[in-house]
Amino acid sequence: MRSRRRHRLAMRVGPADARGRPADGRRAVSWPSGSLTRRRRWFKPARARAGGVGRWIGARVQSVRDAFRPVRINRKPRRQKPAKRRPPAAPRMRPRRSVVDRVMPGGEPAPPRTIIRLRVVGVVMALLFSLMFVRLWYLQVLNTSSYARTVTANEVRPVEVPAPRGLILDRSGNVLVGDQVTQDVTLSRVSAQQHPAVVDNLATLLGITPAQIEADLSNPQYSLYKPVPVLENAPITDVLYIGEHASQFPGVSTVADTSRTYPLGQTGAQMFGYMGQIQKLRAGYQLGDQVGLSGLEEEYESQLRGTPGIERVEVDASGDVVGSLGETAPVPGDDLVTNIDAGLEQTLQQALDSEIASLGSSAKGGAAVALDPQTGAVLALVSSPTYDPSWWTPNGISETHYQQLEQTGALNDNAIDGLYTPGSTFKLATATAALNDGLISPGYVYDDTGTYTIPGCSTGGAGCATYHDNDGEAAGPVTVTQALTVSSDIFFYNLGVMFWDQRGKYGETPIQDAANALGYGEVTGIDLPGETEDARVDSPQVVAREHAQDPAAYPNGQWYTGDNLELAFGQGGTVITPIEQAVAYSTFANGGTRYQPEIAAGFVDSAGQVTRTVAPKVTGHVSYSPSNYEAMLRGFEGAVQDPSGTAYNAFAGFPLSTFPLAGKTGTATTNELQPNSWFVGWGPVSNPQYLIAAVVQGGGYGAVAAAPVVRQGFNYVVAHAESPVSLALPSSSQSTACPSPASSSTGSTTTTTAPPSGTTTTTTVPCPGASTTDAVVGRRGPSPSSSTAATGSGGLLVRASATEGSADRPRGPPGRL
Repeated sequence: MRSRRRHRLAMRVGPADARGRPADGRRAVSWPSGSLTRRRRWFKPARARAGGVGRWIGARVQSVRDAFRPVRINRKPRRQKPAKRRPPAAPRMRPRRSVVDRVMPGGEPAPPRTIIRLRVVGVVMALLFSLMFVRLWYLQVLNTSSYARTVTANEVRPVEVPAPRGLILDRSGNVLVGDQVTQDVTLSRVSAQQHPAVVDNLATLLGITPAQIEADLSNPQYSLYKPVPVLENAPITDVLYIGEHASQFPGVSTVADTSRTYPLGQTGAQMFGYMGQIQKLRAGYQLGDQVGLSGLEEEYESQLRGTPGIERVEVDASGDVVGSLGETAPVPGDDLVTNIDAGLEQTLQQALDSEIASLGSSAKGGAAVALDPQTGAVLALVSSPTYDPSWWTPNGISETHYQQLEQTGALNDNAIDGLYTPGSTFKLATATAALNDGLISPGYVYDDTGTYTIPGCSTGGAGCATYHDNDGEAAGPVTVTQALTVSSDIFFYNLGVMFWDQRGKYGETPIQDAANALGYGEVTGIDLPGETEDARVDSPQVVAREHAQDPAAYPNGQWYTGDNLELAFGQGGTVITPIEQAVAYSTFANGGTRYQPEIAAGFVDSAGQVTRTVAPKVTGHVSYSPSNYEAMLRGFEGAVQDPSGTAYNAFAGFPLSTFPLAGKTGTATTNELQPNSWFVGWGPVSNPQYLIAAVVQGGGYGAVAAAPVVRQGFNYVVAHAESPVSLALPSSSQSTACPSPASSSTGSTTTTTAPPSGTTTTTTVPCPGASTTDAVVGRRGPSPSSSTAATGSGGLLVRASATEGSADRPRGPPGRL
């Protein structure tokens, strides 16, 4: 049969010869005859063959070898090589392969090596399983602790606990900005989702809309792991009702919180500043934290804030709080003890507000600053119009209140960022330049005829004009002392022209240089944010710069004699701030040392320990000869004490014999209908401890509007001697110096003073505009009373009294000082 198949295949493929091979020499496909029956022989009994037992044994051994040898089912038999015969010589031709030869392979393909592949796959699988077991062993044995920490972190969340904020105190320990414990109503987000009806019930009880509560719940500024505050400073009746009907309010709780209080009401609102939610994240803060956004709250944020605590809460897989695992207590912020005298602060605020109100629509606002000329300590700083700082809550300010602040400009602190033309108060700088540079001597006399014409200016010539004194008054022959007393403009017109005519000798800016040395046009560096940098003393350089920046608005870029004339008596393009005015006159009052104004005196921690003190900082010097200083000082004294002085009537009846004052009025003409009103006064003249500067925008003459404000301040000073700064904790039962000025017109308060003798006395004096004293909430347990001498318990006297230690301070030149 096999032979027949081979012949048939050969016949199909092509013609064959007599032996059954293809005619073209190809080999016929065949199967080996014995390959399929090899294993079958092993199981048949061997036949006796010729050759005996030895051949039989050899055959059996070969059979055993064959049994363990890999078997190829379709093994091809070896073909015997035919005998080599030399073919007849014939032409060499390449045999032509048929189409079948091209399609069919030349032989049967070898079967795949299945067993080898299986072995390789088995080894690879064994390696993979080995690696998997090694990795599992590493994760479950070697790295167990790290993954345990990861799982724990997923279940425990750190929640920041705000620290009690430090108080802001005045120099005697009276609370200016305090903390008040309030009850806040909070609602859990999870409970609100599980019990939707609680939102409506709570809204009805608190008198708010459900939409407001929903807005609070969806506010991302509140922590996800703490209840959301719905109502701050809730009424006690609502708090008690929620506690008695807890089943009606699932997830609602009341928590104790602290909020800022302002015992002085609207007094000094811009200086103290306000708080709100953080607007730009920085290191150590989280979204929703309360921070100081202006004033002292912002300037000393890091000291007042303290160190927040950490509460570790346990949450489930959904992030819901299921328990608490402990808390790290927060560290309270330090108390800020200021140089502010609360009584003087409130007196100036009330006097300024009343004066502006009495002037009607002509007055636009103003400011007042009180300094200690010997140290630069800020005793009071007020701005008007003012506002109620309690309008700012942890959730912000209402739109109505904010619009009111925008319309009135009450957010502006006019004491440090209000720009005003100085008027005649600038004559301090002109007189200083004229005397110190040798332009004139103290005995120089000029005839004030009431009018002034620039020398060499032809009548009717271009740029020529006749300048008049105030209302055409003629002071007659005057020296620099008399010119300051009566505020002679003509005298200072002449100085401005003389300086410009002799600019080859004195330079182009002698007045500007003296003004800058006193502090005019310079940033004072007061420890408050927002001090303007736009104050300036007019000069040729300023005019040239303005012309280069905007030629259309400033077509004239040159400086003329008339510009120097206007500069000499405080007009033209010169603009200053009230704090600069106070620093300049303080520099003169103490003899020539310029100090940086400082509100802060030091810091006290919750244990009563002083953590930091603020020392006076000297920023410049102005040298005066004794004769020059004496001539100017007598002129400033005459402005208040001489009957011909510009402020004599404003201080009529003041005890000048026991508390002598010096000062200077200023009436600065502006584009407004009424000029700006200035007055600066200081005293006692022999050893000045107080200097008060006030400005009323649109107030008119300096003696009419600003001088009465300063007079009220000195009335308070005479009745209340300056007490030393006490760096100590406030008493929990302490009362404020005076309540809000707007609360009433009568009242009294108990304050403590320290006379120069060193004894401590307690007096009861009337508070301006107050009916009762408001109790201030204390904190952190008992503390030494501010009425005691600051010795022990962390107390420290920065300055013992108004006179002690004065020998160590820079003093004025010899003479009356």
